[in-house]
Amino acid sequence: MMKRESAAPGLPSVDARLWGKERRLPLPYPVICHLLDTAALFGALWDALLGDQVRERIARALGLTIGDARAVLAFWTGLHDLGKITPPFQAQVPEAFAALRDAPAFAFAPGAERDRAFRHERASHWALTLLFDEVGYPGHSRSMRASVSHQVAQLLGGHHGCFGTVLRAKEVAHGSAYQPGLGGEGWEVQRRAHFAELRRVTGGWPVPERGLPAELAVIVTGLVVVADWLASQTEAIIPLLPPAGWRGTPEEIDEHWERTRKAAPGLVTGAQLGRARFAADRFADMFPFEPNLLQADLVAHLPEVVRGKGAGLLLVTAPTGDGKTEAALYAASVLGHAAGARGLFFALPTMATADAMYPRVGAFAERALSGERALTLLHSMAWLSPSYAAAGQLGGVASAGGEVSADAATATAAGMWLRGRLRGLLAPLGAGTIDQALSAVLPITHNALRLFGLSDKVFVVDEAHAYGPWMHQLLTRLLEWLGAFGAPVVLLSATLSGRTASSLVDAYRRGAGFLEPSAVQPCYPGWVFTDAATGEVSAPREVGSERERTLDVQLRPVVWDTGAPVSSPLRAQGRREALRDVLEPVAAAGGTVLVCCTTVAEAQHTYRNLHVAFPDLAKREGGLRLLHSRYPAHVRQRITAECEGAYGKPRTAADIAHPRAASILVATQVVEQSLDFDFDLVVSDLAPLAQLLQRAGRARRHTRGTSGRPAWARPEDQPRLVVLEPVDDHGATVVPRTWGSVYDAGLLQRTAHLLRERTGPGIAVPADVQGLVDAAYAQDFVDHLEGTAQRERQRRMDAERQADEAAQAHLVEMVAICAPADVSGDLHRLSRQEAGVTEELLTTRLGADSGRVLCLYQQPDGTLTLDETGTLPLPDRQELDHAALAQVMAHVAPVPGRWLRGAEGHPPPNRWDKHPVLHDLVLLMMRPAGTTGQGSSPVWRCRHGARTIQISDVGLEAD
Repeated sequence: MMKRESAAPGLPSVDARLWGKERRLPLPYPVICHLLDTAALFGALWDALLGDQVRERIARALGLTIGDARAVLAFWTGLHDLGKITPPFQAQVPEAFAALRDAPAFAFAPGAERDRAFRHERASHWALTLLFDEVGYPGHSRSMRASVSHQVAQLLGGHHGCFGTVLRAKEVAHGSAYQPGLGGEGWEVQRRAHFAELRRVTGGWPVPERGLPAELAVIVTGLVVVADWLASQTEAIIPLLPPAGWRGTPEEIDEHWERTRKAAPGLVTGAQLGRARFAADRFADMFPFEPNLLQADLVAHLPEVVRGKGAGLLLVTAPTGDGKTEAALYAASVLGHAAGARGLFFALPTMATADAMYPRVGAFAERALSGERALTLLHSMAWLSPSYAAAGQLGGVASAGGEVSADAATATAAGMWLRGRLRGLLAPLGAGTIDQALSAVLPITHNALRLFGLSDKVFVVDEAHAYGPWMHQLLTRLLEWLGAFGAPVVLLSATLSGRTASSLVDAYRRGAGFLEPSAVQPCYPGWVFTDAATGEVSAPREVGSERERTLDVQLRPVVWDTGAPVSSPLRAQGRREALRDVLEPVAAAGGTVLVCCTTVAEAQHTYRNLHVAFPDLAKREGGLRLLHSRYPAHVRQRITAECEGAYGKPRTAADIAHPRAASILVATQVVEQSLDFDFDLVVSDLAPLAQLLQRAGRARRHTRGTSGRPAWARPEDQPRLVVLEPVDDHGATVVPRTWGSVYDAGLLQRTAHLLRERTGPGIAVPADVQGLVDAAYAQDFVDHLEGTAQRERQRRMDAERQADEAAQAHLVEMVAICAPADVSGDLHRLSRQEAGVTEELLTTRLGADSGRVLCLYQQPDGTLTLDETGTLPLPDRQELDHAALAQVMAHVAPVPGRWLRGAEGHPPPNRWDKHPVLHDLVLLMMRPAGTTGQGSSPVWRCRHGARTIQISDVGLEAD
């Protein structure tokens, strides 16, 4: 056994009666044991998770050697729960508290033991500030924010997800007078004894010279939280339970320390929280094909640009279908190797695109990475992805580890991070939706843990142009933090304006410490690299495209009559009439068409109208399909798989020998990004220019030759986009009321004007794209319009858009966490919320205002089943095995959060509300309500608050 220094003479020994864990354990677990376990796990996490560069940065910031920094931080981590040595916490287990409450040494003010508001993490913050002062940590006479003692105590007090407010010096000096929950002198003596014994065992004697900058404090916080959660697992605790008569003598504590240190690395390995290594450096080792022009240019020049520089931001712009995903993965390998990153997170705009990216990242990892390659899918419905379940993640993640010994809220949170749907930010590899990453810069619980999860990974953002002002502002704030971390970033875009590109690059440079703005002019297609170490922006490299083509654009003005009953007469120049006219050649001569709608409700109406318009096509299998987000998972997965087979890349020569049979897909924006679909024609409602160009990228995406397209779709190299422009009775562009605020009216007007100019000559792709995108946002756009009235109308709408963008930017500044440089020693700035700012507001503005529903079908005998036919009964067991959990989650569907407010769903089975995957499901009890208008699909309905919600072959709807 390693020899250690003895405890300071005169200090009392620790009292082993003070418990730290008891939930789901055969007997209470002493506080000193949990502190030691967590310290040991920190050491294992330090060794397994952090790279050399991060360890060096932390040690340098503290003014310590790397070895001393490891010991000191392990000591800190163990102290996180010192606040459990207080009357309110100990009183939560009356049997254990009975031995203390009447002991003179453990006196406390009357009623202090009932102060549940004074939680143990707050007590740690209060107590540790004084204790660190006493052992010589640098303080400050005028500002607690400048005190190292306070900063460390505040950091450890934030281990449940929120940092406490800055304390005042007089409060710290007389803690029990301000916070009776701290208890009297005996409680303080025991906290000091635990502090000293933990310092002795861990070797945390060195005193840091300085505190940590915000970005490094976040990394340490993340390690503390994960160490605490791993140490709190019941299967980790039970083998370490002390024997009867254990008193916590120094010798017994040393023995426990040796046992827990030996167990810690296995717990980290079992949680799959190690480091991936970017092992491959040749494109041929990563992908089974030759690089195209964009990829080849990166292969030829990026390693040279990055060599010796480490981290940085790479911006890649190229048309849809030009291999940006493979370019990003190759670049991630180059940047990850140079920066010593521990993994990769690929962020995408939608759940569908994240689902599609997950297996591609997995295949890349198999070929290009070594080390720990645990890959997770991260979005609110990730459990529903068939590829995720097929990879064993549903069972493996959901059941890995046992229960967490903590209060119910903490146990649920820990389960969601270690085994549930948030795990993707801790695992070395992940693919998920962008909102999961953007939440890191909102003041919600455990935002620091999200930042930690991204701090040492290559962060790839696909479709960087696809986010509105609110999400764009959040992305710039996140890029500031990533720049401060020195995390490599890859941004991908098919349509990015120069102004937007500059704002993203400059945010990253600000975080890295370079405040002067740059003027990035993205070339198209091409790439540009920004070095985090110097702030230098490389000269943009323009590359060619192997898919040059001219997009035939047809702008068709229509009166918006989508919501009219399907049996009503067609309105002249209405949208319904226009769709029939455009789609008639498909029904007659074959071929495939995408009809892209703005809202789910309009996609459902359009699908019903086309059923009436083309009954023979609708009867044929695959003749008419509908795809949107509001289906139960297994239905959406089935439809998506059918679409991939019908509209995906041709697999054999036979696939392109003849035109495909007539087939129409009605869809929403879920098909706009990252799905490899190929249609003979794309029809779209009016949308901003960038989105339309994305949709047009689904037109003739793959080469099929002369014989592979129907006669109406030739020539092969000229894709066609028909845009349905909503107009009023005077022919002026107007936004339908049913669209709400999906798109900005001024951008729609600008887009319609630009498309009119391109009707006839078309749009050369890629040559015309960057100029058109920049023109759509140009300041002098209005000057080129004809007529005073038109110019004034456009100016008014532009002013409204600019005001809205300014308001959203102001809201982000108000509610988002500050930039790392502005934390200024007060970690509470990462948790502080303005008055009236709630998590519901934040998630609604982020676009994550979605609920999850499970439809239960009431059968004639009153039983509730997961399916209409009554063959899958609702599992009512408290604990669900892998198969039952997968079956339940396969029937869950996302809906707008507003549908679910104001009412409770059907009561869930017992303990579902404690399950990290099931806890937020709303159960809807559906009853049969006839069939659809076509008479083929049953309709089921329920009343939920003020709404009627129904489900049929078109998915979920609400009145």
